[in-house]
Amino acid sequence: MFGQKKSPQETAEAPTIQRRSQGAVEGLSGINPISAVSLLAICALWPIVIGVRTLAMMITVVAGGFALSDVSLPLVMAILVSIVIDVLIFLPSVSTRARQLAGVRFPRMLAWVVCLSSAAYSFALLSIAHSLGPVGELFGLIALLGALLPSLVVLVPHRMLMFLASASTAAGVLAACGELQFMIGAMVFLPAMLLVALIRSKEDHAAEAKVDQQKLNNERARCLLSDYEKSGRGWFWETDRHGRIVYISHEAISAIEADPDTIIGQPLSSVICSPGAEGGGSERTFNFHFSARTAFNDLAVHVAQSAEERAWSLSGGPFYNEFGQFVGFRGHGTDLTEVKRSHEAVTQLARYDNLTGLANRLYIKELFEKALVGHRGEPNPCSLFLLDLDRFKQVNDTLGHPIGDALLKQVSERLKRTIGDSGEVGRLGGDEFQVVLPGIISEERLADIARSVIVNLSHPYMVEGNQIVIGASVGIAIADGRHVSGAETLIRNADLALYSAKENGRGIWKFYSEDMHKVAHERRALEGELRAALQAGGMSIAYQPVVNVATETISGFEALARWEHPVRGAISPGIFVPIAEESGLIMQLGEWVLRTACADAAAWPRQVRIAVNVSPMQFADPAFPAIVLNALAQSGLEPERLELEITESVFLDDKLDAARIFERLKAIGVRLALDDFGTGYSALGYLRTAPFDKIKIDQSFLRGAAQSGSANSAIIRSIVSLAEALNMETTAEGAETIDELELIRSLGCSHVQGYIYGKPLGLKEANERLAGVDSHVEPIGHKHSRETRYKVLRTIGIHHDGYCYPARIKNISPGGALIEGLWDVPPGTEFEVALGVNLKVRAVARWSVEDCTGLQFELPISLEKFRRSSPPQISTGLPELLRA
Repeated sequence: MFGQKKSPQETAEAPTIQRRSQGAVEGLSGINPISAVSLLAICALWPIVIGVRTLAMMITVVAGGFALSDVSLPLVMAILVSIVIDVLIFLPSVSTRARQLAGVRFPRMLAWVVCLSSAAYSFALLSIAHSLGPVGELFGLIALLGALLPSLVVLVPHRMLMFLASASTAAGVLAACGELQFMIGAMVFLPAMLLVALIRSKEDHAAEAKVDQQKLNNERARCLLSDYEKSGRGWFWETDRHGRIVYISHEAISAIEADPDTIIGQPLSSVICSPGAEGGGSERTFNFHFSARTAFNDLAVHVAQSAEERAWSLSGGPFYNEFGQFVGFRGHGTDLTEVKRSHEAVTQLARYDNLTGLANRLYIKELFEKALVGHRGEPNPCSLFLLDLDRFKQVNDTLGHPIGDALLKQVSERLKRTIGDSGEVGRLGGDEFQVVLPGIISEERLADIARSVIVNLSHPYMVEGNQIVIGASVGIAIADGRHVSGAETLIRNADLALYSAKENGRGIWKFYSEDMHKVAHERRALEGELRAALQAGGMSIAYQPVVNVATETISGFEALARWEHPVRGAISPGIFVPIAEESGLIMQLGEWVLRTACADAAAWPRQVRIAVNVSPMQFADPAFPAIVLNALAQSGLEPERLELEITESVFLDDKLDAARIFERLKAIGVRLALDDFGTGYSALGYLRTAPFDKIKIDQSFLRGAAQSGSANSAIIRSIVSLAEALNMETTAEGAETIDELELIRSLGCSHVQGYIYGKPLGLKEANERLAGVDSHVEPIGHKHSRETRYKVLRTIGIHHDGYCYPARIKNISPGGALIEGLWDVPPGTEFEVALGVNLKVRAVARWSVEDCTGLQFELPISLEKFRRSSPPQISTGLPELLRA
C-alpha cells in the first residue's frame, strides 16, 4: 500500500535484498522489504506518540480544571480504545508472532489502527476540553495540535498515512464537538492537508525512489564485490593513515593462512616485501608510495608472512575525508602465485630439458654466447666441451628406452657433480651434452676436467637391477679472449674435435686443431666427388676370395666397392663408405654394387657364389626385395648363388618389420649371412628368428686368437658350435697369417676369408683364379700374427738431419706405424718422430713403397697416451711433400 512500484530489474533484485533484510522483517514475507522496514519503524517509534499524547491530555485536564463529574461513558470508551489501539500499533515492532499474524495485510491494518487511534484520541481530548467551556476548548485544541505534530513526524516517511491520520484526528474533533466552527475548520484544514500530502507524497515518492535505487545499486555493488572476492580473482584492502591494516579480504587472509585477529592492525609493509626493496630493482616500493601518498598499479610483491612462497600484485591509492585530511590507503590485490608458477613452468620447458633438468640446446647456446662477451662487449676467455656417450645406443637397443632415459638421468647427475661450479652443463639431445666453462682456457686444466668427466661417467651404473657400463668422448674448443669468436664457430670446432676423439678409439678427449677443419673440409669435398664418381661411372668392384677350409678351393667371392680417384688415387672404403652412409649415397652405391656383382658372377661356374654387403639403410627400404629380384632377372644369376651379408644393426630399428623383409628375400631364394657377428649387438634371438644360412665371425676375434692365453679362440669355438647346431655355415674374416689359418681349421670353421689367400682382385684376376678352380689355393702370408694396429689420421713431424718433415700417420701399433708423405725412404733410415705434444719416439724405416713408409719404434709406446695427446705443432721450411 505504501511501497513504490518497482521496475522489472528492481523486481529481479528484490529476492536478494529480501534475503539480506530477512532478520529485520522476519514474519512479513511477501511485503517489499524497504516498505516493511519503514512501517516497523513507525511501530517502534509509536511509544513517543503515546507519551506526547498523554502529556497533552494531562495539560488539558489540569489547565481546564476537569472534574470527575465530567466523565462520560463515550469518553471512557474513547480513552480505552485509544490505549488498546496504541498497544496494537507498538506490538509488531517487538513480536514476530504479531507480524506473522498480520502477514501481507500488515500495511492496511496499520493504516486502519493508526486512523482509529488518531480519531479516538482526538475525540477523547476534545470531549474533555468541550466540557470545560471555551477556555478548555482552546487549551484542548492547543494540546491536540502539540500531540498531532509528533505523530505527523513519525508518519513522515508515508505521506498518505500522515494525511489519513490528520483526517482521522479531524473526524474525532467533529465527533466530540459537533459545532459549526470546527466543521468549517475541518473543511478548510482537511483539503489543505490533502493537497500538501499529495504534493509532498509525489516529491517524496521521487526522492524515495532515488534513495531506493541508490540502495539497490549499493547492494548490487556489494554483491558483485563479494562475488569477485569469492571467485579468487582478487580481493580488497585498506590501511589507516599510519599504514596499519584496518581491512583485508578474508580470501587473502585464508590464502596466506594468517590469523585474522592478528593481521588486523599490523603494518601492511610487514606483511609484504616488494622485489624492489630486496633485489635493488627499479620498482617503487609500497613504503615509497605510502610516504609520498601517490597511487600505484600492479606493484609486484612477495608475502613475507606466508608459509609458502606467494606473489601478489597490489594496486591502490590514498583517500581523504570531507575535510581533505589524509585517512589512509585502499585498493585491491591479485594473487599471482599460480600465474608465476605457470610462467616458471613455461620457462622451465623453454630453457631446460624435461628429462634431465639440464639446460636445453637453445638455453645452453644462449649461456655460451653470454660467456663469450663481457659487460662492455669485449671478448671473454671461455672453453666448450662437447660430449658423446659411448655404447649408449646399445643400451637403448638391448634394454629399452625407459632404461636409457633412467641412465641419462644418472649420467646428468654425475656430469653436474663433476663440473661443479666451474661451468654450466646442457643436454643437446639424445646422448649428446655440452659444457660451457667460462674463464678456463688452460689446456692442462681442461685436460684434467675432461679426464675426470670420462673417468666418472665410465664407472658402472645400476638401473633397475641392470649393471651398465658406458663411456664418453669429449671434444674441446677454446676461445682465448684475445679475438672475437662466434659461438657457432666454436661449437663447430668442438664438434670436429669430438669427431676426432671418436675416430681415434673413443673414451678420450681431443682439443680442436686446424687439421681437423682441413679433414672436415676434405670430407665435404670427398662427398661431392663421390657423388660425381657414382654418376660418371668412376667406381669399381674388387672381389675377395672366400675359401672352403676343408678343400682349400674358392667357393665364392665377396664384392667390395673400390674408388680410384683421378687425383687422390685409391680412396679407402673406410673413408668413402662412412661418407656415403652419412650423405645417403649408400643407397645408390649399394644398388650399383648389387647389380654389377650379379652381372659379373653370372659368367662364373655355378658352384661359385657372390656375396654382397647390404647396409641398414638399404635393408630398411621396402623396395629392396624388388631391387634384388630385378638385379637377378637382368643378370640371369641363379638366386641361390647370391649371398646377402646383413649386419645385426638391422634388428635395432623397432619400426622396421625385419621378419617381413627376411620372408620376402627368402621367397626369392637368395642366401642370407649374418655379417660381423659378435661386434656388440649379438643376441641369440636373432639367430632363432631370422633365416640365416651363414655366420661371419668378425676379424676382431681372430686378432691375437692364435696367441697363448687368448680367450678369442674359445669365443670362436662357441660361435662355430652354435652355427653347426643351427645348421649354418661359418666364415672367419680377416685371416692374414699361417697360425691364424691353422687355428680356424682346428676350430671347425667351414670357410675363411682374408689376405692369407690374397688381396681383393679385379674382375679379370678373379676370372683367372677361377680358371683353376679345381686346384688348391695356397695360403700366402706371415707365419705369425702381428700386433693389433689402429687406424689414425694425424699430421706428425719426422725429424732427420736437422730438418722436420711433415707426414701423415695412417695406422699405429705399440711397436710401429704406417706413415705417408715421404717418398722412397731407404730402409734403415733413423728418425725422431713427433707423434704429439711432448710425445716423441725414435724409429727406423723398415720398408718404403712410393710415399708409404713402415716405421718400427725403438721402444714400445702407450697407445692410450698417444690418443690423449694433441697433434704436434710442426714448423718446416720445406715443401709439403718431400723426397728423402
